[in-house]
Amino acid sequence: MKYLKSLTFGILLSMLFVACQKQEPKQPNFLFILVDDQSAFDLKLYDENSILETPNIDKLAEGGMVFESAYHMGSMNGAVCTPSRHMIMSGRTVWNLPKSAGNMPQYNCPDSLELQTIGAVFSRAGYNTMRTCKKGNSFAAANQQFTVVHDATKRGGTEESGSAWHGKQVLDYLNTREANQEKEPFFIYFGFSHPHDVRNGTPELLAKYGATNHTDKETLPPSNPKQPEVPENYLFEHPFFHGHPELRDEERVPGVWKNRDEQTIRNEQGREFACSENIDIQIGKVLEKLEEMGELDNTYIVYTADHGIAIGRHGLMGKQNLYEHCWRVPFIVNGPGIEAGTRVEGNVYLLDVLPTLCELAGIAQPETVQGKSFKPVLEGKESTIRDVMYGVYAGGTKPGMRSVRKGDWKLIKYDMMDGAVRETQLFNLAKNPYEFLPEHGKTAEMETDLAENPKYADKLAEMEALLLQQMEENNDPYRLWNQK
Repeated sequence: MKYLKSLTFGILLSMLFVACQKQEPKQPNFLFILVDDQSAFDLKLYDENSILETPNIDKLAEGGMVFESAYHMGSMNGAVCTPSRHMIMSGRTVWNLPKSAGNMPQYNCPDSLELQTIGAVFSRAGYNTMRTCKKGNSFAAANQQFTVVHDATKRGGTEESGSAWHGKQVLDYLNTREANQEKEPFFIYFGFSHPHDVRNGTPELLAKYGATNHTDKETLPPSNPKQPEVPENYLFEHPFFHGHPELRDEERVPGVWKNRDEQTIRNEQGREFACSENIDIQIGKVLEKLEEMGELDNTYIVYTADHGIAIGRHGLMGKQNLYEHCWRVPFIVNGPGIEAGTRVEGNVYLLDVLPTLCELAGIAQPETVQGKSFKPVLEGKESTIRDVMYGVYAGGTKPGMRSVRKGDWKLIKYDMMDGAVRETQLFNLAKNPYEFLPEHGKTAEMETDLAENPKYADKLAEMEALLLQQMEENNDPYRLWNQK
């Protein structure tokens, strides 16, 4: 009898084990964090000389994967944010976006694209979707596809006027979810209005970085030893005109205007850092709440920016250029199954986010998507998902700027001001990661623009051909002066 009881008990345990094994795995949650105007070089993760402190972002990187090569594809108008955010939402390339992305005609863009964007796709798949971000310069129709939307532009230095407001919207949402005992997976789009100007940081963080909210055009901001040093590739002016007359970001940023002196740039970098650290603080609050709720371990977290920003680099202030500080973005992914502390090349665009998150969630991506899933990179199966990266800025005079990168080599071409500005730059980013120009006065052979060096003529021709190929493949409506 004892033997039968023991046998019965064993059978029950086996049946229970099998039943547990057959249970569907819990669908993952997603926390997508997007900041407005942040260069990868602002973060210690990408520039060890940076004095910006972001302990929570660092923690995400330590427990996840850092991408060395992540880019926004570009813009056809001065508000670079707008096409970038359209690409994030839709997974489509820069020349295949709806008219709401800019002043260009539509190129092969399906109607009602907003119904195939992040909020709509994840809502239909049974996710509870929530969004907070800045208002304007984005894909408005797609933003409204989230179930809960709290958008407002917050660039002040107080709890209600700055980044803390965005953080509070996420915390309130999580508290409501907890109180209602919601079991459905969530997708939270956690966007910020900073560190985009006006960079009115909190008083304590401005003091930490020695910065002031300067408002007088007739004077310079006070200098302070706590301010960041000027960027490594700082110039007093760009060596040729950027090709966008009366560009707001180069002429009317409050606290800077047309000034490019070291005193102004150091103060503005201090303001940028104050705003970025405040973002990090708000991220920390949300991560702590997710941990308290027991949701953190089952949540994929993506941290990135819509594009970079210059703030004195190469004598520029805005994001309307294709140097690495503006074309490239910070990119971190943390979540289930991702090996901690890894760094990969990646070669991803922001438009790859939607197909990747769909694959991680186990849901079908829309047929309208043109990006590629980088899930194989997250799984450690691949180090990149493409060999060549293409970039465009056509927001000023046309055709504008174009860039192509393959391996260590990068080409930038400028065709602007009705042909008055026609320039070519060639960089080896392994030897010249800051893209130093002759004006920087470096002495190493490869720490400069190599386009005029006959030693690299073959490489220049190769990159020129590659650029034309990429322009054709990406439906670029323009051609540069020396392209057939």
